[in-house]
Amino acid sequence: MARTNSSKPARAEQPSGEDAPNPVWFKPVMFGFMLLGLLWIIVFYVSQGALPVAALGSWNILIGFGIAFVGFLMTTRWR
Repeated sequence: MARTNSSKPARAEQPSGEDAPNPVWFKPVMFGFMLLGLLWIIVFYVSQGALPVAALGSWNILIGFGIAFVGFLMTTRWR
């Protein structure tokens, strides 16, 4: 059998683009958005609309769902 006299070890292919793994911060931020949105809605209901921002009224529900929705959108990029 013939051997090559290459002193360089074979390089493992680096995933690039869409195949690359997520950064370390991605999962905590994703779950953080989902939990923050849920907590926003729960606080609104438990406080009977006085919290988190009383001036927004029922818009607090939309804000809570919007924050949670950002977290759910992030799940489409999770690897």
